Amino acid sequence: MLLDKYRYVAVEGPIGVGKTSLARRLAAHSGANLLLERPGENPFLARFYQDPVRHALPTQLFFLFQRSNEVRELAQMDMFSANTVSDYLFDKDALFARINLSDEEFALYQNIYRSLAPQVTAPDLVIYLQAPVETLVERVRRRALAYERPISDFYLLRLAQAYSDFFYHYAAAPVLVVNTEHLNLVDNDDDFAMLLQRIEEMRGQREFFSKG
Repeated sequence: MLLDKYRYVAVEGPIGVGKTSLARRLAAHSGANLLLERPGENPFLARFYQDPVRHALPTQLFFLFQRSNEVRELAQMDMFSANTVSDYLFDKDALFARINLSDEEFALYQNIYRSLAPQVTAPDLVIYLQAPVETLVERVRRRALAYERPISDFYLLRLAQAYSDFFYHYAAAPVLVVNTEHLNLVDNDDDFAMLLQRIEEMRGQREFFSKG
């Protein structure tokens, strides 16, 4: 029933919060198309984590074009006639840019972003996953992706704060804010079932779900 009500669902949250894993389970459960970020295709990403000042701009522009092309292709398919679950929200690209770029670089980025953003369709529902920074750090270290090893705890803290600020003002789609600290939405069937029920019961533009 999930995608009878919400045909395009975006799962969002900071690095390590579990958005890709949840997006995969939601898509498998509902039979939806799955739209995933592909950070491994960005040739600048590993270099960015090693030397952020030098490689932030090409890293960010690569992601901007990659994401805008993917979402634009979906928008041209009869306004998401095929149900879709994504592990990213196009709007969040600017969130990372604001953190990573200098003022001059960000001004250039904004000019390019504004030329692409109007072509993007907003989701019908955003599931915004939250977790304490300590949990994000532990999850990032546990999955041990090579290009993520240089990520500092401070960077994850800044990112979590930026996400909180972003979704405080976000109004383009209904948002379900999920505190994942005591939830295992991928491996625990009961937790996943509670999430599905909470989604089905949503009536407002912004609601919250947590456990414990």
